[in-house]
Amino acid sequence: MIKEILEKTGALMEGHFILSSGKHSSRYVQCARLFEFPEYGDVVGEELAKLLKKYDVETVIGPAMGGVILSYVVARYLKARSLFAERENGVMKLRRGFFVRHGEKVAVVEDVVTTGGSVREVIEILKEYGANVVCVGSIIDRSGGKVDFGVPFESLLKLDLPIYNPEDCPLCKQGIPAEKPGSRGLK
Repeated sequence: MIKEILEKTGALMEGHFILSSGKHSSRYVQCARLFEFPEYGDVVGEELAKLLKKYDVETVIGPAMGGVILSYVVARYLKARSLFAERENGVMKLRRGFFVRHGEKVAVVEDVVTTGGSVREVIEILKEYGANVVCVGSIIDRSGGKVDFGVPFESLLKLDLPIYNPEDCPLCKQGIPAEKPGSRGLK
């Protein structure tokens, strides 16, 4: 069902893409496209909330941009608070008066996990506040099972999409122009 939603909304794309990690791929998932259609965003958020319900979550937080809407929808179904972290001068932070209490049970959600970098940054922020990160959830896990957050990781769909280091990218070697559809600048 999730893959069909991604295809129907144009969220699953083909071409030559530079991922937020700096790696390259011939396939890209732009989950913002599925959130153009609130009825699909609600389905995805509700399904992820069902997976995370067992962790007794009090607050859901997502990294900007991919986790902002997802956090809101998942939190609504869990009857929890919704926050997001965003970059300020390249550093992920809680802003806009957002806070978490010491010991608060928090779920970190992200639209797509490839290397898990943004999620790890959010987890570090939460640890500084003394929050209890109980789980991580994503719409798509494209890590190939390689990511470990130190807490349970739930996803709605596992996609094994090709990922290349820039120096080994066959698309670059073919001279195919790359686009960077994500929201984060390269490191």
